[in-house]
Amino acid sequence: MKTIADTIMKYRWFVISGFIVVTLLFARQIPKAKIDSDMKSQLPADMISRINTNKIDELFGGTDMLMLLVKTDDVLKPETLKRIQQFSKKMNRIKGVDKVLSLFDLKNIKTETGAMIVSPAVEKIPVNKQQQELLRREIRGNDIVYGTVVSHDFTIAAVIAVLKTATLDEDIIPEVEKLVEQVPGNEQVLLGGLPMVRVEISQNIKTDIRRLMPFGLLIMLLFLYLCFKQLRGVLLPSAVVMMSVLFSMGLIPLIGWKIHIITIILPVILIAVANDYGIHLIAKYQELNAMVNNDSRKQLAKKIFVSLNRPVLLTGLTTMAGMLCLLGHELIPAAQLGILAAFGIIFALAASLLFIPAVISLLPQAKPIAAVTTDLKHQLPVLERLLHFFGEVVSEKPKTIVVAALVFMALASIGIFFVVIDTNPNSYFADDHPVVVTSDLIDQHLGGSQNVAIVFQGDIKDPRIMKKIDRMEHEIAAFEEVGNTTSVARIVRQMSRALNDSGEVWYDKIPDSRNAVAQYFELYSMSGDPEDFEKLVDFPYQHALLSARINSTSTSKLNSVVSRVTGIIEDDPDVALLGGFGVVLSDLARLVVKGQLISLFLATFIVAVLLMVLFRSITAGIISAIPLAISIAILFGLMGIFRIELNVATAMLSSIMIGVGIDYTIHFLWRYREERHQGLEYSAAVKKTLTTTGRGIMFNAFSVIIGFLVLLISSFLPVRFFGFLVIVSIFSCLIGALVLVPALCIILKPKFLEPVKLFER
Repeated sequence: MKTIADTIMKYRWFVISGFIVVTLLFARQIPKAKIDSDMKSQLPADMISRINTNKIDELFGGTDMLMLLVKTDDVLKPETLKRIQQFSKKMNRIKGVDKVLSLFDLKNIKTETGAMIVSPAVEKIPVNKQQQELLRREIRGNDIVYGTVVSHDFTIAAVIAVLKTATLDEDIIPEVEKLVEQVPGNEQVLLGGLPMVRVEISQNIKTDIRRLMPFGLLIMLLFLYLCFKQLRGVLLPSAVVMMSVLFSMGLIPLIGWKIHIITIILPVILIAVANDYGIHLIAKYQELNAMVNNDSRKQLAKKIFVSLNRPVLLTGLTTMAGMLCLLGHELIPAAQLGILAAFGIIFALAASLLFIPAVISLLPQAKPIAAVTTDLKHQLPVLERLLHFFGEVVSEKPKTIVVAALVFMALASIGIFFVVIDTNPNSYFADDHPVVVTSDLIDQHLGGSQNVAIVFQGDIKDPRIMKKIDRMEHEIAAFEEVGNTTSVARIVRQMSRALNDSGEVWYDKIPDSRNAVAQYFELYSMSGDPEDFEKLVDFPYQHALLSARINSTSTSKLNSVVSRVTGIIEDDPDVALLGGFGVVLSDLARLVVKGQLISLFLATFIVAVLLMVLFRSITAGIISAIPLAISIAILFGLMGIFRIELNVATAMLSSIMIGVGIDYTIHFLWRYREERHQGLEYSAAVKKTLTTTGRGIMFNAFSVIIGFLVLLISSFLPVRFFGFLVIVSIFSCLIGALVLVPALCIILKPKFLEPVKLFER
């Protein structure tokens, strides 16, 4: 290692300029990065729900719906209907809108003098109360509009724009918002639907990127100054952080990836973690600089490298391993975040071990820090006195500490049974956010904002298939979680009802002959437009769509619906596809749980193996796993107790916590072994380790906590919860390393930490 240290000193200017040039090259790529707010793109390309949903879009055109809600005491008032009519007309003219569904676009099917008449649900705007009530009765009898574009209590009406598949959200939303301004009125107007959710997510991602990183850097600079009281203690770790952030963010467009909602965590992870290695180097520098010796700047820099390169390298590798365990997630953004964070950590690790010593060798020696030079407890700052206190408590009551930790873990882990899974994008926002308010109104009054779609294949005019669609629609509509359903079978029944309102045999039923079904469609085409059915059946009449809208944002209820629908259609030869955004969210929930379990196992296993290799002992892996296990139990227990959902953000917690939290145990064990080799007995070795390396560990942990603290101001609730849980879990890992691990060392007296002489006896 001395040879490497000599090489760093010899080529220090090359090392410094090399890191700066590489950083600038990657930083130039960052403006090319694009944002992706589509939930479907989080799933693997070969995921069945994603493939099926795309196929459904191809068969029936776009299925994304932008919903404009008009809310008032009675939507059938003339002035309100006129405003809705204007919304409908103007919406139809917007480029990118495939079809508009409203009271003025959806149809009412009836007969006059034996002929089928197809007219808009609202053909004429009523001018008096009598006409208003007549229209109200007609709407109540119209399955197509009642409960779909008008609420059952007539307080909400919807103008729904079904978008073409190639339409960009950022193009369509401003046009609709402009439309609302062009048609003023007294009614409350709200915008909702998946396109609106995606736009809000995209805008919030941009907002978070703009404010989280600068604020995170600011508080990190303040924290480092409070820790080290020296400018180099602030600037050197911060320089490493900035270089690693720019490097990893520049990788995103370079690889061809996009920024997702959880990608905004990347800079914060690196701000919190990437300075850890520099912190230990600076802490060691201050410790060596406080000693009475005649070391030159170069000699100090080399000593820092030789003393810490192995533990720092291992802590970097364990953190990198934890991040790479995110590859256990099938969620594309999670796996990408793991890779990007791992590369950022590698860069930070290299910069810490090469760049920082190279710069230190050029700087004049700093004035020794008082907290490092004194041995008198009453003269020490609060942090150092706390470490002395930990050393005394651990030495006196190690068994009590272990028992207390196990009891606390048992109590906290009760909350694990109450952890819930939630992948609904509405949960990204607060309850009073316009997106959530609108979604709740849609769920409560207009059938629901998520859908499950079933595609039938065959001769759709065949009564056998048509009746099967009708029967299945009735069965699914009976689910408590289903708000409303639509299908071509419902239209055929409405046509039958209109043509046979005298009470004949076909009343409100599917005809028994194919000719009768075909005649219904033919009669409809004489008065109406066959394209009215284009979202329900293709024109060769070979595919038909049954759509069920879910009236709840609960992921568990959505999973229940998808599971029961899957059971109904299982092995049915007439069913070709099961898709829709509801099925996508259900698959997303399944992948969140699967990824959590896989990444948790991988992270624990890999970190334990690395510890076993480093210390050449199986016991090392076991001892290191104990505080991690307790921290994991506390983490998931708190999630259950505080009702924090397991979602696309919080599912990454365990891997990150293990990768980062194990660092503190590694640094403690490494220094404790050195002190035992120097001849100190168990309690004395613990105290010496805590009052020396413990300082760097504390700085390290609190830098992570401070770094992740910035996530509490994120625009997204899952990211805020992620920040809170990281803070709690890292704090528990810190306490484990400073209190529990020392207690285990005193009780167990593991041989891998003992002086060589003990093995020879």
